[in-house]
Amino acid sequence: MSEQRLFPKPIADRVTTPFSSAMQAWFWFVRCQASRIEGARVVADASDVVRPCDPDDIYNAVMRLRRENVLDDRHLQVIEYYGLVERTPDPRDGREKPKYDLWCDAMAALQEALIARDIVLPGAEDAFHHPEKMIKMTGELPPCRL
Repeated sequence: MSEQRLFPKPIADRVTTPFSSAMQAWFWFVRCQASRIEGARVVADASDVVRPCDPDDIYNAVMRLRRENVLDDRHLQVIEYYGLVERTPDPRDGREKPKYDLWCDAMAALQEALIARDIVLPGAEDAFHHPEKMIKMTGELPPCRL
């Protein structure tokens, strides 16, 4: 059998924006898949924000974790369902607590895999909660009207 040679897909010369977490990457992948089903052609550099990967790279990372038995069918069912409804399981709901645990396990494993491939920026998901990493917002924020 000949050695498989992989050729990276060219991405635009624009600056890429890594994901801040595996969860953000997963929800992006699910939205891209939904768009594909509706007939759209989805690539990493087609939008205003250029991502460092194609949606298929997220899928391949998940499937690699499945083949390595890091994730099992229950993990895949949970991340698929909650990806489609675009929310995480609620740990306060007794019915969703076991699913939340599976979600967290899957996202932790995916986080490591995506950081290793420079798709997720390490530590970026915590930036919102650290004053030294926060971006100062400017402009006027009018009060909400009820």
